[in-house]
Amino acid sequence: MPPLPNDTDLVQIVDAALTDAARRAGNWLVCRPGCTQCCYGAFAINQLDGQRLRTGMDAMRASDPARAAAVEDRARRWIEEFGGEFPGDREAGLIGDSDEDRARFEEFANDAACPALDPSTGLCDLYEARPMTCRVFGPPVQMDAGEGAEGLGHCELCFAGATPEQVAACEMSVPTEMEEGLVADLDRNGLRGDTVVAYTLVR
Repeated sequence: MPPLPNDTDLVQIVDAALTDAARRAGNWLVCRPGCTQCCYGAFAINQLDGQRLRTGMDAMRASDPARAAAVEDRARRWIEEFGGEFPGDREAGLIGDSDEDRARFEEFANDAACPALDPSTGLCDLYEARPMTCRVFGPPVQMDAGEGAEGLGHCELCFAGATPEQVAACEMSVPTEMEEGLVADLDRNGLRGDTVVAYTLVR
């Protein structure tokens, strides 16, 4: 298998964009360490996110085995509790492609804490390796509004009292095409399909 794509440049670009958006947003962006509302509920991640999380777990196993073991234990317990209703391949943790599976996923594990979340601190144990969804959550970003339309979406806790114009002035730029290209490279190497965080954290 050819070398898998590295997304270091993508992460750097996204993190810089987040820093810039946060600077423009100021006090409207209320995301702070310990605010965990966005850490509950299953969400789809792509194989690039999965590769980043697995790399993060490998690094943690080498540097902090006890913490890595705690994260993996939370992931195993997550799978034990919710895996029976997983809408797709329950062994591989791949979300099904059918309309029925995708519809079921919308209601799947909506109240479950992410296994990477340390319940004692309210912090993400894999913050540096977190999925792209987590990296762009908070500031206004372009979202598919249906039928080819787009609209700005942001964390519901943020931008209280801001006008649409003020929200738009804080939009975060996301290099979607760059991410899609890296995901396509993985797909060509046989790593394809969406999954969830828990399945990427266990060996």
